[in-house]
Amino acid sequence: MRKPNENHPLAGTRILVGRARHQAGILSTSLRSLGAAVIEIPFIEIRKPQSYRPLDDALKSIRSYDWAILTSANGVEAMWDRLDKRRLPKTKLSGFRIVAIGPATKGAIEQRGANVDVVPKEYVAESVVKSLKNKVKGKRVLLVRAKVARDVIPRELSKAGAQIDVVEAYETVVPRSSRARLRAALKNPGKRPHVVTFTSSSTVRNFVELLGPAQKARHKALAGIRTASIGPVTSATLRDLGLPVDISAKKFTIPGLVKAIIGAMSKS
Repeated sequence: MRKPNENHPLAGTRILVGRARHQAGILSTSLRSLGAAVIEIPFIEIRKPQSYRPLDDALKSIRSYDWAILTSANGVEAMWDRLDKRRLPKTKLSGFRIVAIGPATKGAIEQRGANVDVVPKEYVAESVVKSLKNKVKGKRVLLVRAKVARDVIPRELSKAGAQIDVVEAYETVVPRSSRARLRAALKNPGKRPHVVTFTSSSTVRNFVELLGPAQKARHKALAGIRTASIGPVTSATLRDLGLPVDISAKKFTIPGLVKAIIGAMSKS
């Protein structure tokens, strides 16, 4: 590794970014500006759901909801895309309150001209529940999310008296083309990363699937490599799958993850 400096604290550090191809830019650009050599190998691929009918039906009757919860920028993109495809007027997006799970989701909503009423203090499902549980009794709530997701929000808000509809806006799958690239990068001393970033539980699960089922082989492949997690849910998934959490963001955002990586590498 080259010696880092004040302007480029990550100089000489190779960092593997596993976000979906169209979303890797922000993280990769931030890391490169700090001197890191970024390796982009997507661990997830975003695909359309098998059917948009549940989402379309919800959007047609959107004014019947009191709250809409969006848990990712992917969900925002899918929701507004369906509004366009079904030629539903944007004026329908009034009369109810919108919850964004974090600043990236909030930004995606605001870019499309809508207002965000609630962003929880911590950018996880539990914090969404905490923000809403005293406000949703007897209310209709629309949750727009991925096909596979934790059930914390619908379960807990239902207990709080909400009538909640969960609609699938997209799904995440394993990009098979990444398997050979990932294994080659981990085997090549000149390309082997010093840090692997994980920005969701899906990136963790798919990373493990790309490496293969043998836990011993996974540990060997990751020997000497640090894992960097964006937040507690992602960290829990890493531990559940037998992987360490070496670096953990204190603020559960891309800038928070970058800051945590800088802090960890400055001590090494």
